[in-house]
Amino acid sequence: MYDDQLAPAVEETAAAIASMEIRGAATIAAGAAEALATQARETETDDPAAFRSSIRAAARALRETRPTAVSLPNALRYVLQRMEGRDVERLRRTVVDASEEFVRQLDRAQEDLGQVGANRLADGDVVMTHCHSTDALACIEAAVEDGKEIEAIVKETRPRNQGHITAEQLREAGVPVTLIVDSAARRYLDAVDHVVVGADSIAADGGVINKIGTSGLAVNARERGVPIMTAAQTIKLHPETLTGHTVEIEMRDETEVIDAEPRESIGEIAVENPAFDVTPPRYMDAIVTEHGQFPPESIVTLMRELFGEVAEEPWAEP
Repeated sequence: MYDDQLAPAVEETAAAIASMEIRGAATIAAGAAEALATQARETETDDPAAFRSSIRAAARALRETRPTAVSLPNALRYVLQRMEGRDVERLRRTVVDASEEFVRQLDRAQEDLGQVGANRLADGDVVMTHCHSTDALACIEAAVEDGKEIEAIVKETRPRNQGHITAEQLREAGVPVTLIVDSAARRYLDAVDHVVVGADSIAADGGVINKIGTSGLAVNARERGVPIMTAAQTIKLHPETLTGHTVEIEMRDETEVIDAEPRESIGEIAVENPAFDVTPPRYMDAIVTEHGQFPPESIVTLMRELFGEVAEEPWAEP
């Protein structure tokens, strides 16, 4: 075994992803790819095997931070599968080049996705959002750039209130915003033309794993006859589900839900804080990606095209 020392930037990036200081699938993926490039630059060894071990160790440290954020392993998979060479300098160059190319693709992907999603929105539409998704925002912002008048009803999204970030960014884009509490969503759906959400990951059957509350919103939208779309770059597809893997739902710290003092005053209670839920494909109208829009049940075709039938874990120890 090798003494795999992580570059400080890798440890910092891992901590920032775990604490949600770095959030959003594309931002997480870019941060992970760039951290691998930093590890490659700062690993000092003449032994190719030791270099590979160092990169895999960095990838494992990053992978363990967010079990549900599928863009993270997809970024690691992209870079590690392109690491090749018989000498350290060649290995180092391929890791750095793959990281930079991955980030460039991310930059283009969101712009392309945004235009696809914008085509589903009409001039004068009122959209409802949940949580904070740069992919969902890209669709709305592209529609505005196309000259369409769009208004937004933004759910606050407890317990971390990511809806506040969405509201701020939509206002910066010139979109009139109404902020509502999560439990008021059904009341306002009658005034909504389209629900636009992001995704943390998407399973092979078209199930959408997103911020807790998405599933209930989708059911209410279907009952009200309001179309709902998921905006998601292909880095959010979950290739492990092709082989029957079940997506793990992250449970976050209970202090996000209730502080220690009021909890103590209530008495003995259990507190659970699931970060995500799963929306069955029958409640979602379309999944919008940089490759176009797909019925949820057809996303498996794109997944197989991109990842094949089996998803490898190149960060694992040999």
